[in-house]
Amino acid sequence: MKPKFKIFHNDESLSESIDKLRKDGIRDDDIYILAHDNDHVRRTKKETDANKIGVKVTGVGTATKNVFRSKDEKLRSKMREIGFDSSKAEKLEEELDKGKMLLVVTNQDEVKF
Repeated sequence: MKPKFKIFHNDESLSESIDKLRKDGIRDDDIYILAHDNDHVRRTKKETDANKIGVKVTGVGTATKNVFRSKDEKLRSKMREIGFDSSKAEKLEEELDKGKMLLVVTNQDEVKF
């Protein structure tokens, strides 16, 4: 099952969408956020309780390799680990380059952001 996603330009819309997902019964374990700015991800994660894609998701091998990768490579690697193909991960990472945030939902057939 391919992950569902939406790109956000501001934190308020992202937070509202996460709240809606939870009200629709989406489990917290299936909600992830990604961005280039780690501090931004940490703040948003703290405010929304969404997940970041870390060792628990990628596994120790990928996490170890990510230590030596550029930020762009790390993000694409994390996206591939949760189910995006390489070309989609590259396109989404380009959007993150522009300062946007990515909200991803896994393990769901239908998602309404």
